[in-house]
Amino acid sequence: MDNTPESVEKHYGRGRILDSILASLRQMGKDPDHLKPEDLAPVDEFHVRGREGTVELAGRASIRPGTRVLDVGCGLGGTARYLAVEHGCQVTGIDLTEEYVEVANALAKRVGLADRTRFLQANALAMPFDAREFDMAWTQHVQMNIADKAAFYREIGRVTARGGRFLFHDIFAGEGGPLHFPVPWAEDASISFLATPAQAKKLLEDAGFVVREWVDTTQASLQWTLGVIERVKASGLPPLGIHLLMGETAKTKIETVVRNMREGRIVVVQACAEKR
Repeated sequence: MDNTPESVEKHYGRGRILDSILASLRQMGKDPDHLKPEDLAPVDEFHVRGREGTVELAGRASIRPGTRVLDVGCGLGGTARYLAVEHGCQVTGIDLTEEYVEVANALAKRVGLADRTRFLQANALAMPFDAREFDMAWTQHVQMNIADKAAFYREIGRVTARGGRFLFHDIFAGEGGPLHFPVPWAEDASISFLATPAQAKKLLEDAGFVVREWVDTTQASLQWTLGVIERVKASGLPPLGIHLLMGETAKTKIETVVRNMREGRIVVVQACAEKR
């Protein structure tokens, strides 16, 4: 089983992502040299429920201006830019995929947020930060690719200040049996590692966190995804969207996520934990 960081990066890296995004924006009548953060929302929220999910997760904690946020698995930086604009945060994002980091920095510069966001290529199990460097850690749809959950939560705990929050929106194993593939985070089982909710809660506690909120959002996620499928059937793929990040199997991956949710093979959770 090839579960190395390199295999995860290979899964996500597409090549020419920035060129594809800029071409799509031009097709939509946007000027790539005069962009607003919201122009990028259709493509830079690579998780179930998109911007809606990000806004809901942010509402699970009191986020004050100036909060130092670490976005683990930042993708193209959409969440970081949202937190910088809407909540006045200083956001550092890390991702295994070098191309995502390059695109995130380029897009931040284009929308005038390079002073409030920065993006680095780094491994979530060995982050290049000091202890308690951040007031809040954040992650969306990242844990599924991390085999060593205990090490992941320990590292999140190491860089989060006491009393700080860890907010996450992720997919966990349900009781319906093994996954069907492909899914957006994995073509097959080689880089997919789903913990159960009970396992995750125990590991969080072991890493020094107190779970303050744990909300199953599977049904909302299912309805949102079905809505995406219906809109695509009615109108075709939009010029700008997360299909640009999933390659030729995008349609199959989304349909398989729906099947996994319907059969109880996965559950979607939003949670807030506090560092002791």
